Amino acid sequence: MKLKLRKQVLNEMKALPQEQKQFIDQTLTERLLHHPFYQEAKVIATYLSFPHEFQTQELIDQALRDGKKVLIPKTYPKGLMKFVVYDPQQLVKTSFGLLEPQGDLEVVDASQIDLIHVPGLAFTTEGYRIGYGGGYYDRYLEYFSGHTLSTIYPCQIQDFIPENHDIPVQEVLIDERNL
Repeated sequence: MKLKLRKQVLNEMKALPQEQKQFIDQTLTERLLHHPFYQEAKVIATYLSFPHEFQTQELIDQALRDGKKVLIPKTYPKGLMKFVVYDPQQLVKTSFGLLEPQGDLEVVDASQIDLIHVPGLAFTTEGYRIGYGGGYYDRYLEYFSGHTLSTIYPCQIQDFIPENHDIPVQEVLIDERNL
């Protein structure tokens, strides 16, 4: 069920016309930058996006201009994930084709993070999500007490029954005009 949904949503995301995708990314970035969670946050964790995902570079650049500390995930064996300070000089392409921080990294404790901008593939309107299957975020969010939100495309809103270990994000920002 999850596998089928992942594949379906991934295909729909990849099929989004580039111009429409850029427009939605821009709209969602604006909404996120004006959101109280963002406005109040001093330390923000986000992710480095795949081409088919909401593009986070604009958010990262603006957050740095706004004087916020920006963190990105670093994954380790056994499903462990930590957030480290974003430094474009430390990014290396992984076997998945994704940029990941390498080298002498500054890890920031979850208690220091105000907002986590969470990726995923499928979301319910209540904020439950299906990610890429590694379980990194569910494990991390289980003990996280700050704010969480996601920015998603209309095709990512899906109906599914969450599992016991699923941790919902507090808010899902979606471009309503295209629903």
